[in-house]
Amino acid sequence: MSRALSWLLGGRRPLASHLLLAPASLWLLFLLVIPAGGLIALSFAKNGAYGAIVWEFGLQNYRRAFDHKYLPVLFRTLGFAGATTALCLVLGYPVAYFLTFRAGRWRNALLVGLMVPFWSSCLVAYYSWMIVLGKEGLLNTALLRFGFLSAPIGFLYTPFAILLGLVYFYLPFTILPLYASLDKVPRSVIEAAYDLGAGRWTAFWKVTLPLSLPGAVAGCVLTFIPCLGDFLTVEILGGPRYYLLGNLISNQFMMAQDWPFGSALTSILLAGLVGGLWLYQRWEKA
Repeated sequence: MSRALSWLLGGRRPLASHLLLAPASLWLLFLLVIPAGGLIALSFAKNGAYGAIVWEFGLQNYRRAFDHKYLPVLFRTLGFAGATTALCLVLGYPVAYFLTFRAGRWRNALLVGLMVPFWSSCLVAYYSWMIVLGKEGLLNTALLRFGFLSAPIGFLYTPFAILLGLVYFYLPFTILPLYASLDKVPRSVIEAAYDLGAGRWTAFWKVTLPLSLPGAVAGCVLTFIPCLGDFLTVEILGGPRYYLLGNLISNQFMMAQDWPFGSALTSILLAGLVGGLWLYQRWEKA
C-alpha cells in the first residue's frame, strides 16, 4: 500500500495526485473560498429597509467601519488580543520548557492533560468560570474565608474576567508550538555551551532561547489571530461594556440585520488575518 501511494503521489501519475487532492480542494472551495468571496462582494452593497440588501456598490460600509464611533472597539480588540498573546507567551514558555527538558517519563501524560480543555465545549468552560468568578462563587468564598476580603468583589463582567477566559482558552495554542520548537533544539549544542564554560542561564539566553524563537513567533501568531475574532468569551464573561470586534460583527448579522456592514467588518478582519499570516511566512523564510 505504501509503495502504491508513493508511486501515485511521486509525480509519475499527476492525474492520480490531482484526484486524491480533489475532495479537500472542493471542500475548501465551496466552504471557504466561495463564501469569503460572497462576503467581500456583499460588503460593497447597501442595507435597505427591514434588512433587505440593495446591490448598489460603494465604499460607504468601509468608511463607516473606520468612523470614530467604532474605533474604540477596534483598539479594544487589539489591546485584548495583544495582552492575551503576551500573557500566554509569559505563562506558556516555562510550561513548554518544563515539558521539553524536565518532564521525563511524565511528558506524554502532561501533554494529554494540556489538551483536556479541548475535549469539552468552550461553553461548559466559560459557564464554569462564571461559577468560579461570581460574587458567591468559589474565588470570593475562598478569599473571604482566608480574610483577604471583607466583602465580595464582582470579578465577572470585567477586563480581568475577559483576559482570564481568553488566556485559559488560547494558552495551549502558544504552548504546543513552543514545545515543538524546544524539542528540536539539539542537546549537543547545549552541552557544547556547557563545555565552553557557559552557565545554565548563559546557555539558555545564548542558545536555547534564540533557537526557540520560531516556536515563540508561531505561538504568538496562533494566539493573536484567533483572539481578534473571538466573541464568545466577551459575550459570557465580559458583558456589553467591553464588546470587541467579533461581538460587533455578530450583532450586525444577528440583531441589527445590517449584513453589508457586518460583511465589511468581517472583510477588514479577514484582511488583517491574511496580512498577519503573510508577514509571518515572510519572516519565517527570511
